Amino acid sequence: MNKTALITGTTSGIGQATARTLAENGFNLILNGRRLERLEDQAKELCKEFGIKTYLMHVDVRDSDAVESYIRNLPKEWKSIDVLVNNAGLAAGLQNIENGSIDHWNRMIDTNIKGLLFVSKVMIPILKESKGHIVNIGSIAGKEVYPNGNVYCGTKHMVDALNKALRRELAESGVKVSSVNPGAVETEFSVVRLDGDSEKAAAVYDGFENLVAQDIADAIWFVLSRPRHVNINELIIMPTAQPVAGQVIRNKGL
Repeated sequence: MNKTALITGTTSGIGQATARTLAENGFNLILNGRRLERLEDQAKELCKEFGIKTYLMHVDVRDSDAVESYIRNLPKEWKSIDVLVNNAGLAAGLQNIENGSIDHWNRMIDTNIKGLLFVSKVMIPILKESKGHIVNIGSIAGKEVYPNGNVYCGTKHMVDALNKALRRELAESGVKVSSVNPGAVETEFSVVRLDGDSEKAAAVYDGFENLVAQDIADAIWFVLSRPRHVNINELIIMPTAQPVAGQVIRNKGL
């Protein structure tokens, strides 16, 4: 019998690559995102290519009532879930605090922190039943800080803290808890952060070989595929050219 995973933010980037990797490994998937057409296309593609089942969660994770209602009212065949991947997240803006946008701050706090909390809270009883696994997608920004990353770094530090708290709280239940923390990954991340300026976003990745979404999906699969007695508490994954947050070695063939 196939296992089931709920992945938030599957319509692009790391979430999209993770959905494909888990489908390839026989998981049925609950696919979450705000862009319905992309979700529908993704579901059809994965079902056709891998012969798995999919169910759409067209819900904004920032809406606690909608998240709770959706998960509590899942059809019977989807009520047993083995894996939650808290992937939905974003960066908005790249200014210092004095010049920062409160709208940007709210978007990051509501998505990166509250969204993770809302989904996790409702999913925990389900995962206790299955002795399942939570994988939180953090960031190097949750381990370090860098210029003008202030609020985004703060939200990802909170993800790091919540990951550690969940690990402690759920240990006796048998639920595994892990985090995967990437450095520079070329996805829609920088386009969103820079308010749609694709030219500036492309420049972020000039002159070095960045990570790609599949690199992180492979790491997530490694975490999930360990034996029952093994819990990977956290992974930090960087491009060879990025030793720390805020520093990239460019034009050196790395």
